[in-house]
Amino acid sequence: MNGATAITRPFPYLLLPTLWATRNRARRRERGDGARAFVFGGIGLGVMAALFSGSFWVTWQAAQYAELGDYLIRIGLSWLFLTFLSFVAFSAIVASLSTFFLSDDLRLVMAAPVASRRLFFARFARTVAQSGWMVVVFLLPVLAGTAFAKCASWWFVVTATITVVPFVVIPVALGSAVTLLLVNVFPARRARDILMLMGLVFAVSIVLLLRFIQPERLLRVESMPEVTDFFSTLQSPITPLLPSFWAGEALFAGLQNGRDLLHIAALWSTAAAAVIVVGWAFERWHFTGFSKAQEARKARFTQWRVLDQLANLLPISQVKKHLLIKDLKVFLRDVSQWSQLLLLMALVMVYLYNFRVLDLERIPYMSGFLKNVYAFLNLAMAGFVMSTVTVRFVFPAVSAEGAAFWIIRTAPISLKDFLWSKFWTGLVPVLVLTEILIVAGNNLLGVDPFLKQLSAFAVVFMAFALVGLACGLGARYPRFAADNPSQVAGSYGGIAFMILAVLFILVMIVLLGWPSSVYLFAIFRGRTLTTGQEIFIAVMFTAAAILSIATWLLGMRAGVRALQEMDRTPS
Repeated sequence: MNGATAITRPFPYLLLPTLWATRNRARRRERGDGARAFVFGGIGLGVMAALFSGSFWVTWQAAQYAELGDYLIRIGLSWLFLTFLSFVAFSAIVASLSTFFLSDDLRLVMAAPVASRRLFFARFARTVAQSGWMVVVFLLPVLAGTAFAKCASWWFVVTATITVVPFVVIPVALGSAVTLLLVNVFPARRARDILMLMGLVFAVSIVLLLRFIQPERLLRVESMPEVTDFFSTLQSPITPLLPSFWAGEALFAGLQNGRDLLHIAALWSTAAAAVIVVGWAFERWHFTGFSKAQEARKARFTQWRVLDQLANLLPISQVKKHLLIKDLKVFLRDVSQWSQLLLLMALVMVYLYNFRVLDLERIPYMSGFLKNVYAFLNLAMAGFVMSTVTVRFVFPAVSAEGAAFWIIRTAPISLKDFLWSKFWTGLVPVLVLTEILIVAGNNLLGVDPFLKQLSAFAVVFMAFALVGLACGLGARYPRFAADNPSQVAGSYGGIAFMILAVLFILVMIVLLGWPSSVYLFAIFRGRTLTTGQEIFIAVMFTAAAILSIATWLLGMRAGVRALQEMDRTPS
């Protein structure tokens, strides 16, 4: 593509297809759009309100301590932007892989008479939008709360705008340059897998680090000598050479009704220089990396004989055996799927570690009561974790077949066997995970043995019910045209499943908690249960079991019926 034959329109013209696609998607109403907008819009507004309230309260409290408060606000702004700097940079690395190398429309655009510099600016603008929108959404309520607490003037709005824009551009340019380097060294699809693993390892490390340093120790009186060391540690990563420091200083000056033109100029000049340098590099090496991105994946897991050997040990038919092997291999092929298990395991470790450091013995007269209350809280949390895992991994199982679902429809395989294969594939890991949470959590709490056994049995029934409900609703509301499982989980059927799952968990807690409290109070007072109490406990436990079994079987039956009545592959 040389400049003589390239189109002369400015680069925003190349963004029109994206804008038109977004407009058409907004005009094309689908089932569940209203419910999805209501649920996620409400959650978003709630999060923004919490961020605004939290930043307002923290700034208001810090402002009561004059110079010390200003010092804390200054450090807080630098840390806030330092955190967002790393997040935006990594997000830009992943996003630029798609926008510059893996996007479906690139083959058409690369063959068109489009100047490489215009193509770079158009793709770079998309990368900035995809990588920076979440940071802007989170920064907006935080900065607004800080400004209200400090009674900042209208000039702070201008300062925040001209500060955030170049701040977002700088890490995006850096991430795009790293992507260009990686793609020219590795194939683009393998580079994406590597980056996903690196990102999850980074997230896991941050989660574990923040939890294991036990910041709650600073709230103890005996830990006061450690406060000065804590502030020294906070100051150590902040350096005047980073854009996060420049942004923090510019906004702090805006809070004081001043203007820090030096750091604002540093942000804009660095952003302009970064875009120019990265643009030149893309003109030089982008086509080479794009050519490498066209390489096909290597089918590693399809050659794993271990999965076939393990499946042959199971006492199931050959049809179910091959469906199981297919689901496992498809799952292992997608790094974005199984790599999320790393983050899930990190959250499980933090969850159990919280129970380990929970010191209920400091309340001697209430420790036994609190332990039993926490046992049901542990059961409820395990149920919510179970519902989250099932909506992410089990609910999209049918939709994950995509356009290849017609092969299942035309193959000599009953749709009942197909859906039950999805059920058993999802049940085993979900049940093992939640049993580990329940058993380990209750052992760390030291709850009553009766509650240990009750919780362990309850999780089995809840796992069957939630996995069956997820499979059934996933078959009833499939989205075979979805690009990734996250879109399926956020669809109308996914929202309906989460609502039903939460209601089911709450009803189960009532059905199990009420009779258990009757039993435990009788044991605590040294009394025997009356005949009426025994009947009441048996009825409530039986009702919980019937509810779980009915949810499981009715969900699966509805799913099988929906698949059998399907006359075409829906979109």
